[in-house]
Amino acid sequence: MEAEPSSDLRLGGGALRWCCEALMPPFGTTAEVEPITGVVGQDDAIEALRYGLELFAPGQNIYVRGIAGTGRMTLVRQLLEDISPSCPEAEDRIYVHNFAQPSRPRLISLPRGRGRDFRHGVDALIEFIEDELAQTLNSDSVRAQRAALDAAAQQVMRELGAPFEKELRVAGLAMVTRQTGSGLQHDITPVVDGEAVPFERLEALAAQGKLEAAEVERIRERIADFALKFEDVNRHIAELRLDHRRRIRALLESETRRLLGFQIEAIEAEFDLPAVSDFLAEILADLVQRLGALERIAEATRKYRVNPLFEHDAEAGCPIVIENTPTLRNLLGEIEREFVAEGGLHADHMMIRAGSLLQADGGFLILEARDVLAEPGAWKMLLRSLRAGSIEIVPAEFTSPFGAPFLKPDPIPIDVKVVLIGDGGLYEMLSAADPDFGQLFKVLADFETTIARDGTGVRYYAGVISRLARDEGLLPFSRDSVVALVDHGARIAGRQDRLTTRFGRLADIAREAAFLAGKANRRAVAGEDVADAIRRGRRRADLPARRFRQRIAEGTIGIRTDGTEVGQVNGLAVVSAGPLTYGFPQRITATIGPGSAGVVSIEGEAALSGAIHTKGRTCGAKYLN
Repeated sequence: MEAEPSSDLRLGGGALRWCCEALMPPFGTTAEVEPITGVVGQDDAIEALRYGLELFAPGQNIYVRGIAGTGRMTLVRQLLEDISPSCPEAEDRIYVHNFAQPSRPRLISLPRGRGRDFRHGVDALIEFIEDELAQTLNSDSVRAQRAALDAAAQQVMRELGAPFEKELRVAGLAMVTRQTGSGLQHDITPVVDGEAVPFERLEALAAQGKLEAAEVERIRERIADFALKFEDVNRHIAELRLDHRRRIRALLESETRRLLGFQIEAIEAEFDLPAVSDFLAEILADLVQRLGALERIAEATRKYRVNPLFEHDAEAGCPIVIENTPTLRNLLGEIEREFVAEGGLHADHMMIRAGSLLQADGGFLILEARDVLAEPGAWKMLLRSLRAGSIEIVPAEFTSPFGAPFLKPDPIPIDVKVVLIGDGGLYEMLSAADPDFGQLFKVLADFETTIARDGTGVRYYAGVISRLARDEGLLPFSRDSVVALVDHGARIAGRQDRLTTRFGRLADIAREAAFLAGKANRRAVAGEDVADAIRRGRRRADLPARRFRQRIAEGTIGIRTDGTEVGQVNGLAVVSAGPLTYGFPQRITATIGPGSAGVVSIEGEAALSGAIHTKGRTCGAKYLN
């Protein structure tokens, strides 16, 4: 005879379904309800977030834990707008060319908001160099000074060569200059009848008997002696010419320093920093080396330009950056490359671009945890940058493709607070797998998935739906449609006395209900529209459940719902399919038979004795296997 179920286990009809009708405040449509602009039912998360956002200290980055659809991103944005937290003022970061090591661009840090002024000052200096410097160095005043130096040098060279030329005349010799393929050549030749003649002509005269051979040999010896003297005179003349070139270059250098000195001094006075003074001095030194080719100076002035990675507004508040695509390049920045006419790729300091970590310097960077973990290298470099307090735009382990020049800019100091948004499972995984995670994300903001199922919770729902209709321009919702949405929120929560806070899911149902009401030409969303939207949503995702019911109806699957059976019970397998969760009946059976090992200890074999931790792990492992 079957045992009667205990009366204590019986449930009344009212316990199987709850209705919020009695708790719902009176109103016609949500147009009469004050919209709720905040996040509902997350007081503890708000307190934790407020603490994390207002405290700038090492490792006080924030992990916002909660399932999707509970308003995590909305809450973070709203809190940042509401509390307007004070934050450290980030400096303007500027890269300049490194004249000593071109592959290592140098970083210059300037007070917040001054990067733009520095760039304009350097641009004005470069404009003068490109457009006016060559003309000024060719002015009448400079040409007059150069002419004076040229005349003085010529006078000294004449005075140096005059005694030598006099000795040549006395000795019956002369200096002849002739053009050759390699340049001018100076020869000492004899003078015959007042005319300088080649030495070969004397030899011809001797052969004809018109000149004694001994005289020809004496003339040869005199020429050899004067050739040695000429080399000494020529060495002095070369030294004079070298000194003359140095004087000309000194004149041009002096004029260049004088012409640029006013602008350089003005920039140095405005930015009293050693790094700025060093950079301007290097520009001037490089320019002085190029004085001989000023007509090509435009090719070199790119090195003089400055690259402000991120120019802040001096009066702007804390930067708030939401990075929706947290690739390694988007987080750290990048160095662009371009093909050049000579072949290959070119990269320099002007091609360095800032990433979101630098853009959020002195403020907040909001990231989805799963998105960061999905990008190769992004998670590792994010933690490394937070741990070091600086970023390297080109990490050392990444090589430069296609033979492009490898640049390694100076590291950039940063002070940024990262707000990482993710679920509980991801938080547990990161805590267990990454030792740096707990040290860098010390603030945990937990989002509740439910709120109390009372009058306050029901009013929250009405205010949230009112805000949704207002913000998205939907039809107003009638009171009975809000009742239907609250009832469905209780079903989603799956707990007595609780309502779900997954307003994203409820908002999708509300949008579909408004769509259906619009097609029916209603002026407000009715309760039947909400019920229809719920049914339609279930229908789109319940193919597995329909197939299961069909197999039961066909007798393919048999589920006994009455009677008793030894070693067999009915169970429920819970399966999630998209936004819906199904319970599939399952038959759970057990069989037993005689063993062959004699008497055994069941508890010992199953490891069910001892600490609860051991029993739990053992049972879990056996169940999973």
